[in-house]
Amino acid sequence: MTDESGAGDRAPSGRPREPADASGPADPGGAGHVIGLGVDLCEVDRMRTVLGRTPGFADRTFTAAEQQYCRRARDPAERFAARFAAKEAVLKALGAGLGACRFTDIEVARADSGAPSLRLHGAAATLASERGVGGWRISLTHTKTMAEAVVIALGPDAARGD
Repeated sequence: MTDESGAGDRAPSGRPREPADASGPADPGGAGHVIGLGVDLCEVDRMRTVLGRTPGFADRTFTAAEQQYCRRARDPAERFAARFAAKEAVLKALGAGLGACRFTDIEVARADSGAPSLRLHGAAATLASERGVGGWRISLTHTKTMAEAVVIALGPDAARGD
């Protein structure tokens, strides 16, 4: 087997690569097995344009708490873009498409520490329950031009680790 670097079955150190063990736990810390993974990008300028041109977009897409948090920033579009990417990443992690629930059913919350978390309501909560999701991991990042979200849906034993 040869990877793109031409290293074949050797690690960058030159030692043989260890085979991946897919039978082990997805999270040795006990947080639960992975049900789904979602990743999404959102262009900040595009979000800025949509927010400016479509007055009802924010209310249809973001909860009141999300809007309040985003509007406190010097450039709210960056925060809105990250949260929009998170909502789409959640749908991907659930194996669902756009329209499976309202965007406001997926809420990005923020702990006092600044760490993001997810709160699902309505159809999104029902969909997650049907898929056996017991917990979430989420990471958000943005620059002045792009926002990204990575979301992991964890199995029912994740509630112990959350």
